[in-house]
Amino acid sequence: MKNSFASRKDFQKTYIPISWLPSIPAIIPHRIRRKLRSKIRSRQSPATSLASLEFSLSPADTLRSLRAHRWSFHDGQYLILIVLGIFSLSIIASPGPIFKTAVATLLLLSLILPITRQFFLPFLPIITWLVWFYACGFIPSDWRPPIWVRVLPALENILYGANISNILSAHQNTFLDIMAWLPYGIIHFGAPVVFSIIMFIFASPGTVPVFARSYGYMNLVGVSIQLLFPCSPPWYENMYGLAPANYTIKGSPAGLARIDNLFGIALYTTTFTGSPMVFGAFPSLHAGSAVIEALFMSHVFPRLRPLFVVYALWLWWATMYLSHHYAVDLVGGSLLAGVVFYVAKAKFLPRTQPNKMFRWDYDYKEVGEDPVEQGYALADFGNGPHDADDWTIGSSSSISSGSISPVDDSNSIWEGETLASHSDNEAKR
Repeated sequence: MKNSFASRKDFQKTYIPISWLPSIPAIIPHRIRRKLRSKIRSRQSPATSLASLEFSLSPADTLRSLRAHRWSFHDGQYLILIVLGIFSLSIIASPGPIFKTAVATLLLLSLILPITRQFFLPFLPIITWLVWFYACGFIPSDWRPPIWVRVLPALENILYGANISNILSAHQNTFLDIMAWLPYGIIHFGAPVVFSIIMFIFASPGTVPVFARSYGYMNLVGVSIQLLFPCSPPWYENMYGLAPANYTIKGSPAGLARIDNLFGIALYTTTFTGSPMVFGAFPSLHAGSAVIEALFMSHVFPRLRPLFVVYALWLWWATMYLSHHYAVDLVGGSLLAGVVFYVAKAKFLPRTQPNKMFRWDYDYKEVGEDPVEQGYALADFGNGPHDADDWTIGSSSSISSGSISPVDDSNSIWEGETLASHSDNEAKR
């Protein structure tokens, strides 16, 4: 006989939808929600692994990360780097095959060991750029396009009405020589390392790998443009006029020769005479490097933006005073740097959070443009996680703002999210 008493399953809670109540996201502004998340997560995970470094020496950890890695079309960047690297090594005549094999083996070993992978994987585009730049000196002349001698001077006169480089270099003295030499011949080569160290300490975890990739790819594209569109620099016009150029012509230190004479050395004369890219005036990668450094540092230290702008303008002046670039070259290099930076900022660059001074203060990470700054405000809330890619060296974003929480420590990473930390993309095993 059927039980006359109602079972517990017969009694269900009834939910009455109340549509007139505003949702919590509609009441609390985005920035306040972000601060609340930061405080809550910092209590949950006071010793966050977001900013930690990897000290493992086991290749098995790398293999586990590779098996857990979620591959996407962004990983195609490594195929491009491999093809370009193999091509570059194959055409380099000196040093010989034994040395090249040893270098390639050491690089492969650095990518296998987790303790070195976290540094060398983001650095891979820069390594490829340096090898590609050196290999350009071994490309046969009959493979190369003709050299454009009149294009840049003509553009200079059309756009600015005069040759700005010749105007700035017309009045020379020792003080101006030193003031131009410092940014062009000294600071330019050390700035990427110094800025990387500063960003590693003070910026959000993941900023340095994005900077390294951006810097490397910007220079890779720039060198490729110089190879396909070779143009003579101002020193060529000063020495040979507008006579046709060929690839047998050696490079010139131009204004830096005065620095060699001042200090009794031949550093810049030897370096520029043997340059593998003599006719690489456009775009100016000195200008591009200064601009992309200024943009990244301004992102980390917004209040110091005028200082970084002055640095970029200082280097701009130096390149023209030393007769190494036309003004149009600087514009081309700066535009290239700006495009690379703003793509990285929109898609991959971690945001700087208020009241966070050091990388170790970050308990979660937000990637990409701020929705408030982009005008999305609350429209992005509740749309689910956004898949990050290997450029951000990052992970799936959180619901509201693309944030990465370290509360779940069960994640690892192939790229190295900061220079070491774990990603939401891959499960640590």
